[in-house]
Amino acid sequence: MCYGFDGERALTQSLAARQTGRRSLLRGALAGVVGAGALAAAGVANAPAAHATARRTGRPIVPPGLISIQLYTVRAALGGEPGFDDTLRAIARAGYPKVEQAGYYGRTAAQLRSFYDGLGISCTSSHDGISGSREALDTKIENALTLGQRYMVVPWLNSTSLADWQRWAERMNEEAAVARSAGLRYGYHNHAHEFTIDLGGGTTPWDVLTSELDPRLVHLELDLYWAVTGGINSGHGDDPEGFTIDVIRRAPQRVLQYHVKDRHEQGGDMADLGTGMIDFPRIFRAHSVQEYIVENDTPDVTPIQTAEVGYRYLRTLDLRC
Repeated sequence: MCYGFDGERALTQSLAARQTGRRSLLRGALAGVVGAGALAAAGVANAPAAHATARRTGRPIVPPGLISIQLYTVRAALGGEPGFDDTLRAIARAGYPKVEQAGYYGRTAAQLRSFYDGLGISCTSSHDGISGSREALDTKIENALTLGQRYMVVPWLNSTSLADWQRWAERMNEEAAVARSAGLRYGYHNHAHEFTIDLGGGTTPWDVLTSELDPRLVHLELDLYWAVTGGINSGHGDDPEGFTIDVIRRAPQRVLQYHVKDRHEQGGDMADLGTGMIDFPRIFRAHSVQEYIVENDTPDVTPIQTAEVGYRYLRTLDLRC
């Protein structure tokens, strides 16, 4: 399986390693996050991972400068142990050149920018809800510019009302126009329900968004786990990657960013990259983007372990997969 680990064995080892204690694993990962020692501390150094053991023989599918991580992935470490500063240092040591913001953790945008600059990483994107006022929108844009962002993305909307989705699409178009005038790209991040909720007559939220969001102003940040899950839940379980590729090709809006997270074969939970069933190279070959953002809402072992495994996985995919 060129696109990842021996998933069953890697998952078994990850779950077994979890029993050794999250704190000790996290400290071990921080001590050597870029080396094999971090994987050994988590009990997966000897997993037969294609991306960990095979020599790269072709041109990378994912250029290293386009790899990012959604900081929601490491939220437990940011707000607990080892804390914000040490967690971001570990992410930088793992090789990430950029991050996607998810909250400010008690800091101003200027303070974060100074800290990131010192680490040699960039905050190029953020998740922010639709603003409640023009003043709130202006503040959101000012913070994004201070951080040096290129993108700002709406992370979540959910309703069974057609009118709600139409209203939200109109509001996002309005915000996107203001963001564009400030030099920012404005996007929407999906979950699975956009593909499955029936708003009446078979119309889904995805139908509303792709028909009413202005493609000149709004792009898509496609979450691949949720797109695959949406495909499975809507009856495309025989080829969820094909469903995902069709979603990309049929949308008038450009897919400029991916959230890259894997899916366990059994149960369908989120998985660390390469330990699940999603054929990412197939999707990446069909459509390349400007940012490949590692994410896992529920890390298999520790947040730092998930971050390191995700970066290594994307760095070692090549065109011969």
